[in-house]
Amino acid sequence: MESAGGFLASMISRSPLRRKRRLLSLLLIAAALLSVRTAAATQPFDATNLRRPTDLAGTWLIHAGDDPAFARTDFDDSNWTRFDPSTSITTIFPQSQPGVIWYRQKVKVSPTDSGLALREWNISRAFEVYVNGERLIASGQVSPYKPYTLGARLLARIPGSMVATGALEIAVRVHLSQIDWAGQDPGFFAANLTLGEQNTLEAEDWLTVIGENAFGWLDWSLQIGLGIVALMLFLSQRSQKEYLWIFALGLIRLAECPEPVIASFQNIPLLWEVLKDLIRVATPYILASLYFAFVHQKIGWRWRTFLVFAGVMNAVSSLENVILVVPPQFQLVSNLPFVVFLCIVIPVVLAIHLRRGNREAGILLIPALLFSLYLYTEIGLLTLYQVHAWRTVALKGLNLIDRFPAGPFAISFETVCDILGTVALAIIMLMRFIRMSRRQALLESELAAAQQVQQLLVPEKIEGVAGFQVESIYQPAQEVGGDFFQILPAGDGGLLVVVGDVAGKGLPAAMLVSMLVGAIRAIAEFTRDPAELLAHLNERLVGRAGGGFSTALIAHIAKDGHVTVANAGHLSPYLEGREVELAGALPLGIASGTRYQTARFSLHPGERLTFYSDGVVEAQNGHGELFGFERAREVSMQPAASIVKAAKDFGQQDDITVVAITRVSAVASAA
Repeated sequence: MESAGGFLASMISRSPLRRKRRLLSLLLIAAALLSVRTAAATQPFDATNLRRPTDLAGTWLIHAGDDPAFARTDFDDSNWTRFDPSTSITTIFPQSQPGVIWYRQKVKVSPTDSGLALREWNISRAFEVYVNGERLIASGQVSPYKPYTLGARLLARIPGSMVATGALEIAVRVHLSQIDWAGQDPGFFAANLTLGEQNTLEAEDWLTVIGENAFGWLDWSLQIGLGIVALMLFLSQRSQKEYLWIFALGLIRLAECPEPVIASFQNIPLLWEVLKDLIRVATPYILASLYFAFVHQKIGWRWRTFLVFAGVMNAVSSLENVILVVPPQFQLVSNLPFVVFLCIVIPVVLAIHLRRGNREAGILLIPALLFSLYLYTEIGLLTLYQVHAWRTVALKGLNLIDRFPAGPFAISFETVCDILGTVALAIIMLMRFIRMSRRQALLESELAAAQQVQQLLVPEKIEGVAGFQVESIYQPAQEVGGDFFQILPAGDGGLLVVVGDVAGKGLPAAMLVSMLVGAIRAIAEFTRDPAELLAHLNERLVGRAGGGFSTALIAHIAKDGHVTVANAGHLSPYLEGREVELAGALPLGIASGTRYQTARFSLHPGERLTFYSDGVVEAQNGHGELFGFERAREVSMQPAASIVKAAKDFGQQDDITVVAITRVSAVASAA
């Protein structure tokens, strides 16, 4: 049988000259076209005149599958598919979704270039970049698959020995998960790899990171700082629950911020991002508690259930296209409960309370309305993006509100609203601080006036009474105290001693002391009997102390040294270093009609009777040890000033009062 080559030769030999020439021309044209196609397929990316960083956006070769040999410089990739990285690989793989894809491109560089580097950004959650067979950049793990975040700009210097060859063979190994395939434009894109001078790329990266994150970092810093201030205010004002919720919001921001800050500079395991997103479960409940606390409105169990559901859906929406594959329709509605709460419930509640005269609700309403407007716009543009004909317009709108260019900064309207919300909270806290400062100034002036009144009520100098030596020291724990004492001449040459302690401290206790001292002086005008005096004081105090009470001890010391004592829950006095036994009784102001028993004994010449308030025995040192009754008994024979000093040095906790009465002989008295 005649061969095909022989048949063609015979045809040429038998054809006329014109047919021979035509056939030869066709063969030459075919050879030329084949030569051009081969040259185009192997044409390297020319970077020999690199003056500024440039994206490797030339024609790449692409192949599905995984083989380490794909990274070698001598690998034959002539049968790979050509790929334009400005288009989507879904046109090459319309049906299949391979897990690993390789990309290869030849780059021509000047051998004299120094400091060349390769920058990667946003290729995939797991990839490797090889240059001349050596792995230069990697993130995550391609096989077995371990995903990392993908937002950091990774920069690696190309070894000078590679640049000196004048040719770079770049191979990119990319893992594409089902989540990647479900997104827009999976895999390598034109701007994912950039070639340039290392210092220039580093400067660009820093400027980009700062520009994209400056306002977000400012927002986090303000919220965290405000949360710390709010915690300090809450510790001093436990009734202001809104301060606790401001702190909780700042705490969430503090827990969220490490992951995005670190991920701005290097890719990290995806688990970190998942954990950060799970924290958002609590965000709706905390925000609701914060706003409702400012308007003094309680949250019922129905709202609590709704907020828990909104928090779960908020976390789910954050995990979409991260670890969850969801249809576009679900993406639009997954966060709807939280959106309804932020855009409808909160503005309506604030507007209602603003009409009722709550100025703080009006301050919070401004950022709430602006944020609602942002969310309405965002949802509208995302819905429009699902329509293919309007996708470009929607994308421009989303970039405008999420990445508005302002010089080197990219400003998100959401971040602006968050900052305004933080500023609104700060303004409210400042207004409250100013009001509190004014109230504090008024209170201090009232305390100063009360202190002056108390100084008039508590005797500084005791009038001398023949036959007795009197010592008295009063040391309040605050500006004004709750202790009181009176030493009054009895008219028969004796003394009437009253020592007491009002429950509580500060201005309320001081006001009660004023009433008691006035009552003592008035009642002492017609009776000097201690039990009768206590009974009258008790009736004066019952129902007028606002639930408070007072202890008191009254002693009448006659000229001859005969002592009559009645006690209403106060400490017993010490006679010559020994505690005087007295019957117990209810303090003043507890119950109407209380009767008080009296005790009688004699105070001989030279003997000393010492009265304490409980501030002496309740003095407490740094180890929690009390001064106690034993020490109080031991120092009871010392001068009053020494007793007070001993209790203060031990650790004063309450008002301290010491009154000491010493009976002197007639000769000493006359002298």
